[in-house]
Amino acid sequence: MPNAGVPPEQFRELLGRFATGVTVLTALSADRGAGRPIGMTANSLASVSLDPPLLSVSVDRQHEMHAAMEATSHFVVNILADDQEAWSRRFAGTAENRFDGVGYRESRRGIPLLDGALAHIECEKHAAIAGGDHTVFLGLVTGGAVTNRRPLLYYRGGYGNLGSD
Repeated sequence: MPNAGVPPEQFRELLGRFATGVTVLTALSADRGAGRPIGMTANSLASVSLDPPLLSVSVDRQHEMHAAMEATSHFVVNILADDQEAWSRRFAGTAENRFDGVGYRESRRGIPLLDGALAHIECEKHAAIAGGDHTVFLGLVTGGAVTNRRPLLYYRGGYGNLGSD
């Protein structure tokens, strides 16, 4: 019988020691109200390749974002700034209208680019790979923009930042 791995609690504790940035993944919905903005907090972002420029992001198969990511050809990763913890919490929740009161503009493909984000990375979906209870989506980076703001960080189940200079 194959090894089942460590229990979920230990897995969370182990990976909780890895400080990450916080992002909001945005796309257009594929379900009822197709074409409406949809967003989800994610800290599973990783660089995959420089040539071609690829990144990965993981999405729980039970999350509504999963259907959108399966159906879409493009998505955006918005990297949150240190004063955007409230947006991280909002997009981590299950509220129906997570974009209410959140400022954004649309990319040329109509995908939300969150106002004030540290950066946004526009992607064309390159591949989808099953990974346990998640799917790992690979995106070919096709554009984006950066600012000089400070990042929002996530560590051991809580938020933090780099502090001031």
